Amino acid sequence: MTKTKEQPTEQKLKRGLQNRHIQLIALGGAIGTGLFLGIGSAAVLAGPSVILGYAMAGVIAFFIMRQLGEMVVEEPVSGSFSHFAYKYWGTFAGFASGWNYWILYILVSMSELTAIGVYVHFWWPEIPLWTTSLFFFIAINALNLSSVKVYGEAEFWFSIVKVAAIISMIVFGIYLLVSGSGGPQASVQNLWNDGGFFPKGLLDKDAQGNFQGLFAAIAMIMFSFGGLELIGITAAEADKPEKTIPKATNQVIYRILIFYVGALIILFSLSPWKNITTDSSPFVMVFESLKGFQFSLFGKTIYFTSLIANVLNLIVLTAALSVYNSCVYSNSRMLYGLAEQGNAPAFLSQLNKNHVPVKAILVSGLFAAICIVINKLIPEKALEVLMSLVVSTLIINWLMISVVHLKFKKHKKAEQVKTKFPSFIYPLSNYICLIFLIGILVLMWMTGMKLPVELIPCWVIFLYLCYLIVKKQKAARA
Repeated sequence: MTKTKEQPTEQKLKRGLQNRHIQLIALGGAIGTGLFLGIGSAAVLAGPSVILGYAMAGVIAFFIMRQLGEMVVEEPVSGSFSHFAYKYWGTFAGFASGWNYWILYILVSMSELTAIGVYVHFWWPEIPLWTTSLFFFIAINALNLSSVKVYGEAEFWFSIVKVAAIISMIVFGIYLLVSGSGGPQASVQNLWNDGGFFPKGLLDKDAQGNFQGLFAAIAMIMFSFGGLELIGITAAEADKPEKTIPKATNQVIYRILIFYVGALIILFSLSPWKNITTDSSPFVMVFESLKGFQFSLFGKTIYFTSLIANVLNLIVLTAALSVYNSCVYSNSRMLYGLAEQGNAPAFLSQLNKNHVPVKAILVSGLFAAICIVINKLIPEKALEVLMSLVVSTLIINWLMISVVHLKFKKHKKAEQVKTKFPSFIYPLSNYICLIFLIGILVLMWMTGMKLPVELIPCWVIFLYLCYLIVKKQKAARA
């Protein structure tokens, strides 16, 4: 096995992410396009039962995070799970997991840049998607080229805005429901009145023969949780990772319950679920629909205008910018880790004076820029296509984390090493995750999302061919 090459200390990544950065990066990782925009398509397919879908997927995400967290706390290195796959499974596993993660977040970058354009359309529908994508593409990449501390600060404040907004929305939504100020259509009974909690069943077909129901929406729901594993990527640049990583990881389950399940219960209570559409943010739409109502606050009459919808749209735009910001960061660090392993060109491991892998950022940005072309050619289908491809690579990523963790535990047990941050209900949680994720692929195949599933073996074969080429080049240099 080829060992990760050592670099002088001054040429290594700098631990510039403090505890507050890690906590808010983890907290903000749960709030992005999947919650604010992706929920529209899932809600149309499943109705209120989508809340249960998010809870189920959230539990799986928590299991995965605990598995990754155990490995990262034990060995806080660059490359994260690619390093663990390389070390505990084999050279091809390390090569494949690293490059799959990289392409995953290239696709996520494209999705977020597209979503940014959708949000801007709320105010200026005449601006082309590709123009908005290009503007924010340049701005966020410029920010990441400075230093990891600048990235951490930017993400810290992005996350502060998102978290404050979601909590405010939940509190305000509860007020509207309890006070009756949300109008005659606002009621908790919306969760079951309009066709029941499962209005479209678990997996049924509509009049046109298309699948609908909770299980049909699961694949879209999974998109929301991509990014939580970013905690593992930050380990190499985190100050005191043995303390900050476990704390951030354990908070995942609470974030899911509050920000997804809690927010969606409020969302579906404020307005009948049939009013939700696939092409706009349900959060913005619901509050926009309430603008004609008035309510009393501290003895004064407050008129609910479209100002709230505009503020919410600004918040979801911030969320998308935050996720794209993290994509630029995580992709460059994964390329850096792959270069250290010898599985990517050596120049990608070069750092500038601020310990930033500038060339890795620029190369990742070059590929993410393909999104601008996609938004130019097929703006009406861009987000749907990109989200389906993201789910496939995300499932591969999570499957590999669970399998690698099993091998990691076996290795540590043989060495009689007691890890610092044991995963939750090992090995049962691993097998639950593996069964669930394989089940998602089966559901995608059944419900018309065949292309992303069919591309998985093609992608794995392509990765293996690339691996053989790299392996041959390594042998020639030896």
